[in-house]
Amino acid sequence: MNIFLASILMIALGFSPLQLDPPAWNVDKSHTNVGFTVKHFQVTPVQGEFKEYDVDLKFSPDDLENSSLSVVIDVNSIDTDNERRDGHLKSEDFFNVAEFSNITFESQSIEAVGENQFVAKGQLTMRDVIQDFELPFTLLGLVQNPFNENETVAAFQSEFQINRMDYEVGQGDWIANIIVAHEVDVELLVEVNAEL
Repeated sequence: MNIFLASILMIALGFSPLQLDPPAWNVDKSHTNVGFTVKHFQVTPVQGEFKEYDVDLKFSPDDLENSSLSVVIDVNSIDTDNERRDGHLKSEDFFNVAEFSNITFESQSIEAVGENQFVAKGQLTMRDVIQDFELPFTLLGLVQNPFNENETVAAFQSEFQINRMDYEVGQGDWIANIIVAHEVDVELLVEVNAEL
């Protein structure tokens, strides 16, 4: 590809070398899922998701120094397709939403670790416990919106594990690993868009 065509492509995707700041992306919640899986009695995977969240993403793979990610999850929106279980998870035994209503992540840096592979390094806060955390994510692709030629759509995926006991999620009998596994698998599928 010659230099001229490469430059046109970069501009079309919003990654012009002349661009001063990374674009601010808007999350399309109809094509986004904040999900998790945790084992019950060490054998049965139980899936759930958080329905309400806010994401502030400024991102360009060509300007990671000025890229950033901020996530706020409303814990009260937890949904495991079981109302009784959801109520228990919101109680003092687990998330205690009456006192700690949000899970937050704030990046301090974003680094490339491979082709379309990145890691956001920052702090994860849950139940008022703050831990340094590395959030890996993959840029799945970029495409022009076929219904809006001025809009670019991007998709990201992130998979990682959290030990719930690092954040004191589980009190009393519910500390036991045999009842609810300590390791929780998290999967984020995020679609965003921006007019570039």
